[in-house]
Amino acid sequence: MPAVGRNTKMQQWLNYRVRVTLHDGRIMIGQFMAFDKHMNLVLADTEEFRKVRSKGESGLGEEREVKRMLGLLILRGENIISMTAEAPPPNVKKSEGPMAGPGRGHAAGRGVPIAPLGQAPQGLTGPIRGVGGPAPAQMAPGAPPGMPPMPGFPGMPPPPPGMMPGMPGQGH
Repeated sequence: MPAVGRNTKMQQWLNYRVRVTLHDGRIMIGQFMAFDKHMNLVLADTEEFRKVRSKGESGLGEEREVKRMLGLLILRGENIISMTAEAPPPNVKKSEGPMAGPGRGHAAGRGVPIAPLGQAPQGLTGPIRGVGGPAPAQMAPGAPPGMPPMPGFPGMPPPPPGMMPGMPGQGH
């Protein structure tokens, strides 16, 4: 028989209605939704049951059970003593359901075919002239006005003899 991991043992109870007994004696009954490595549990539609002693005249309190509806609950694994299955998961059949109408949201068709867009229409390919950034000619790389061109570019004469490219005034 193959070894079954703890996660697999816990996963078999997902969506079941479970009874969880806590360290302080309380009992939580709810739908088991999730767990983690610390055994923290998430229960939905949870009810809390606890035993309370009512103080009577004789000194011996009568024990009664108090029920409280809690809803969605996260239980810290440190406080959990035991967990037992109460009922199997509800059988919810996925059906088409009623058609859209009052009280039911449904996406409306707009009559536009769903097709990938090719190229953007003419005039919508970039920013409008005069609005936004500078003109494309101003964005072209180059030296600032009034500065000599940098040596070594094609079509430029080489630097004069005795002058090495690099730091100015360094010579050799």
